[in-house]
Amino acid sequence: MLLQATQLRPGMIIEYNKDLWRIMTITHITPGNWRGMVQTKLRNIKTGSQTENRFRSEDRVERVILSQVQMEFLYQDGDDFHFMNTETYEQSTIPKDLIEDVVPFLTPNLQVEVEFHDGTPLNVKLPKTIDLKVVQTEPGMKSAAVTNTLKPATVETGLVIQVPHFVAEGDTITINTETREYLARTK
Repeated sequence: MLLQATQLRPGMIIEYNKDLWRIMTITHITPGNWRGMVQTKLRNIKTGSQTENRFRSEDRVERVILSQVQMEFLYQDGDDFHFMNTETYEQSTIPKDLIEDVVPFLTPNLQVEVEFHDGTPLNVKLPKTIDLKVVQTEPGMKSAAVTNTLKPATVETGLVIQVPHFVAEGDTITINTETREYLARTK
């Protein structure tokens, strides 16, 4: 599917230099009386490497549509992560280097969306929020009347995030998976 460069959006997958790239950011540039351009930051789907590219407004870019399958995370075996299709029960294995940014959120039985291209799993999309248990944090200060002071907390997956002082070990907290920020304590 060919798109004009001005129609590109973050998150889209494009074919560029015979490889698949995810668009991370886009900036439209219109320098004075010159023709407009689209500055993009791209991440290679297979290798994870990043690059920047400038497309002219009139350039046509091949957009790749990935099939999305609802799957359940099963377990990690070394650097391989195993997922199961919740409808067909087929299992897929994805290497860690393809999904490094989502690994800190993966817990057994978590429902995720896996993106496939030509039958090969390429990416995992997390839900917007995930509940994780706090396994280590400093005790809150009794005199901390100010609610905007934060402390580090380690959750069950090893991810460290900043939480308010009233969060204690054993609490379950809700985390925004895009910003990696604390949202609420769910107990």
